[in-house]
Amino acid sequence: MTAMSPQEWRAFLSHGTRTAKVATVRPDGRPHVAPVWFVLDGDDLVFMTGKTTVKGKNILHDPRVMISVDDETPPFAFVFIEGVATVHEFTPAELLPWATRIARRYMGDLRADAFGKRNAVEGELLIRVPLTKVLAQAGLSD
Repeated sequence: MTAMSPQEWRAFLSHGTRTAKVATVRPDGRPHVAPVWFVLDGDDLVFMTGKTTVKGKNILHDPRVMISVDDETPPFAFVFIEGVATVHEFTPAELLPWATRIARRYMGDLRADAFGKRNAVEGELLIRVPLTKVLAQAGLSD
């Protein structure tokens, strides 16, 4: 097992269509985990969620999050990100470039615009998590 450098874990996070599993804290202290599509933007991991989802409500109540992105094939790898999310409530027009960019990663160029329009709606939140506390390991089975 070897620690990944920042350049390596950034490449890992940007590769393919791995989803992030975002852990949030419910108001009663119980954890909640949900998968999300995401992109990197500079020093932030960016995703969207509905304001009324469990994840959205939790982040609005307590912005502390833990994110896990992993490669489930040998030799296995993971990146953990611990941080405090910032929440942005934008208009659908302001969300559209983000929703389309995220959709392009997971659905490809041909379907990005349709998924972007589907997801850039009233009530969606843009969430940013700074990449300041990261633990990344590769070659777990080596």
